[in-house]
Amino acid sequence: MKSDRHKNYTVNNNVNATHNLLNAMVEIGLDAHLVHLGTMGVYGYSTIGAAIPEGYLPVGIETVSGETVSQDILYPSNPGSIYHMTKCLDQLLFQFYAMNDGLRITDLHQGIVWGTHTEQTRRHTQLINRFDYDGDYGTVLNRFLIQAAIGYPLTVHGTGGQTRAFIHIQDSVRCIDLALKNPPTRGAKVEIFNQMTETHRVRDLAEMIAGMTGSDIAWLPNPRKEAAENELIVRNEKFRALGLDPTTLQNGLLDEIVEVARKYAYRVDRSRVPAVSAWTKDIAAKINHDPEGKRLKSVS
Repeated sequence: MKSDRHKNYTVNNNVNATHNLLNAMVEIGLDAHLVHLGTMGVYGYSTIGAAIPEGYLPVGIETVSGETVSQDILYPSNPGSIYHMTKCLDQLLFQFYAMNDGLRITDLHQGIVWGTHTEQTRRHTQLINRFDYDGDYGTVLNRFLIQAAIGYPLTVHGTGGQTRAFIHIQDSVRCIDLALKNPPTRGAKVEIFNQMTETHRVRDLAEMIAGMTGSDIAWLPNPRKEAAENELIVRNEKFRALGLDPTTLQNGLLDEIVEVARKYAYRVDRSRVPAVSAWTKDIAAKINHDPEGKRLKSVS
């Protein structure tokens, strides 16, 4: 969302990559099972008072004769960023190629990933995963953990009333494995899973981390164009039915703080922590690009 160049690159890169892969599978006649790691962001974050289904919404359509016909449609897309918009376009590509060419596709609508270690990465320190904390790409909970580790106030944007879906990285790996082992049949519609395990408000997360670490909380203008408060009720029965036993914040958070955030705190670039990429030009004028006051000052 930084500029027109960034927006064009995101659309061209993300959508063309997906379409090229689908095209290639058709052209070479590859009967593979494509698993796409997508995002909960395709649903948007508006409050409707009902649970978000796993991909499809049953609707009744009135015919010209006055009868009602039942049909499953993709849950209405409501992207909040250019990135999420490309994932909505991916959905349509998947629907077409599953219908037209019989491709077997599973689309995973993933929540915000937190944590760093999986069973595999714990085998050696050099296998540790990346831990995004910066203002552009850092996921909110990991960003809070890093901020707590380096003595940086936990940055809550707006009211902190944004409710988001979360999943631990080990559970994310487990979900992908479960999806691979349970492919749709050829000719079936795209299989869609909500890959998340719990939901939390941002301010509640900040207060939880602050209570565990003694950190301060900083309330800042929101660089995103989004609802100040939202509810988020998400259905996720499919993965639980396949045997997923989630790691929750309550039983896994302390290890991440001690084992990862504090251990590698010396590597953190503090200048990358603030979120300074605004969603619109109007919002950009309200964002503080130098919250710690380290920029050179004029002496005139």
